[in-house]
Amino acid sequence: MEFGQKEAVRFLHCYYRIYSVGLCLLFYICYMQSLLLLHGAIGSMEQLFPLKEALSKQFEVYVFNFPGHGSNVSFEPFSIEAFAKATSDFIEKNQLYNPLVFGYSMGGYVAVYLEATCPGTFRSIVTLGTKYEWNEEVAKKETKMLQPDLIEQKVPAFAQQLASRHGVMEWKNVLHKTAAMLLDLGKHPLLPIASLQNITCPILILLGEKDNMVSIEETQNTATALINGYHELLPNSMHPIEQVDVRSLAEKINVFFLNH
Repeated sequence: MEFGQKEAVRFLHCYYRIYSVGLCLLFYICYMQSLLLLHGAIGSMEQLFPLKEALSKQFEVYVFNFPGHGSNVSFEPFSIEAFAKATSDFIEKNQLYNPLVFGYSMGGYVAVYLEATCPGTFRSIVTLGTKYEWNEEVAKKETKMLQPDLIEQKVPAFAQQLASRHGVMEWKNVLHKTAAMLLDLGKHPLLPIASLQNITCPILILLGEKDNMVSIEETQNTATALINGYHELLPNSMHPIEQVDVRSLAEKINVFFLNH
């Protein structure tokens, strides 16, 4: 069968289209921006899986457990500094150059602290439900909710969740070590205004509109102290990550990171 001029042109046209699409796909895969998700206190990376899935088409998403959380066993005391080092080690191990980061609650504090102490670690930061203003009174109030025996008595279903998340033999220890960390943070806050004012990367501070653990005032104060800070309310969301509107959160994260 003869291969005429029209067939040759049609073949070259199809080849060019396939080749172009292939190149675009390869470029998209190779240059997809890395995004690291950090979980909150007494939490684990599994809680962030729905958000990871919602963002996986736009970013190359990474998650991990802080030391002593989930399956990441650790016998060391908890501290923001130790969690920041673990984050830095994860970034280095996975060769994530200047990644984006989302931190939920304590995870947001860790991210901002790491950027304050190691400038240039992150390209941009988004936090949700993060408490930035700490003192001894605040720490004592927060640690009252971290009593294992009381949780077993008053909220047995939550106790079972924690046991499933961290292990039957470890979940109480996780709460005790978290309480000790927060009491120390109350005595020695790690993000005073002076530290926040030295951070230059863009930071979006989100707060669930129904969050009863973090105030709008402290969220606004923190955003104002930052050189490149922004704050927004997240509709239909409370403090627990399971009660956050994941679709709205993913949309806000996506828009902010694509523009900053």
